[in-house]
Amino acid sequence: MANMILLGTRKGTLLFDRTHSAWRPRAILHEGIPVCYAASDPRDGTLWASLDHGHWGPKLSRSSDGGRSWKEMASVKYPQGARYIVKYLPTPDFDPASPAGQPEYRDATVFKIWTLAFAGADQPGRMYAGTIPGGLFVSDDGGESWELNRPLWNHASRGGDLFGGDATSENHWQGTPASIDYGVFEPGIHSIIVDPRNPDHIHVAASSAGVIETNDGGRTWKGCNNGMLMDYLPNPAAEWGHDPHCITGCRKQPDHLWQQNHCGVFYSEDGAQTWKKVSMPDAGVHFGFPIAVDEHDGRTAWVVPARADSERMALGGALSVVRTTDGGNSWQSFRDGLPQKHAYDIVLRHALDVAGECLCFGSTTGNVYLSEDRGETWLCLGNNFPPVYSVRFG
Repeated sequence: MANMILLGTRKGTLLFDRTHSAWRPRAILHEGIPVCYAASDPRDGTLWASLDHGHWGPKLSRSSDGGRSWKEMASVKYPQGARYIVKYLPTPDFDPASPAGQPEYRDATVFKIWTLAFAGADQPGRMYAGTIPGGLFVSDDGGESWELNRPLWNHASRGGDLFGGDATSENHWQGTPASIDYGVFEPGIHSIIVDPRNPDHIHVAASSAGVIETNDGGRTWKGCNNGMLMDYLPNPAAEWGHDPHCITGCRKQPDHLWQQNHCGVFYSEDGAQTWKKVSMPDAGVHFGFPIAVDEHDGRTAWVVPARADSERMALGGALSVVRTTDGGNSWQSFRDGLPQKHAYDIVLRHALDVAGECLCFGSTTGNVYLSEDRGETWLCLGNNFPPVYSVRFG
């Protein structure tokens, strides 16, 4: 049973502690600093926060005493010579099918540390960090130092090895709107899943590229986008260019993976070798950002529906959480305890989590909700928090 909830918010890290049958918030930590992502390392309970200093840039902060004190850690940095091919925000007259001009190159710098992930108990020091502009970093000493995974950075789908010269292949990694606040339109890695059976088997998801897999600890990578559809591509079933908003996997049944995509909800029961679209728009299941999966049952997942694109807000002005228990063949909507009028919340990709019977989500309007019966009824933990970027049980 989880006894802590960690929130990364626009103005700091917020921790909730379970006290008997209630949850109580502490005073906010990293006060005034945007926290992109906050999580607990399940191996030893160490707390981590990805800070987004407006002036000093991205930083990592670690607590080894349950959040009472924090230490600033080594910053994630690209090595000298790391370059990428520049992407620009499409304009209304943008034609994705038109021939591209000569690639424009830029030296890589970290705009955002978007997510963190932890290896298994057999690799006690290993961690992963996903960044904008689309880098995967690895630490083998508990976050004391970080190294860019070059095989993924140099992948042919991104133009090849730009350390050694100009592109040798076409760059299929598109930008993500999440990078616009940083003055760029570049891709980002937001989801990292380490297979609990095999630490060398990892899936990552990039916006906007797709799902990518390694079976050899990051030495080689391949796309896992078979069955995914991207409505706005000239070829919706193209190998690259997809926009997964979030992917997650079942810890006890790791071949069951789920994805909330820009163009629907997708489910895989064969380790992402194939995906099946399981959207049901009539039930409100199509667009959204977060997705959560049951720890034991890979066919059970939850989404928070939303209206798409420029309208991004709760579907129909009402908040709901929708659950499937049969791999997306049917969905059931739950609303008890959630506002059903004048709700303008949006729940971001990392802002929903599940632990046992408990689910929690937070919204960009500072509302935080908890369910202790698998999403069927909800309790509001507060309405006046900063905009919530991430929610994770600890």
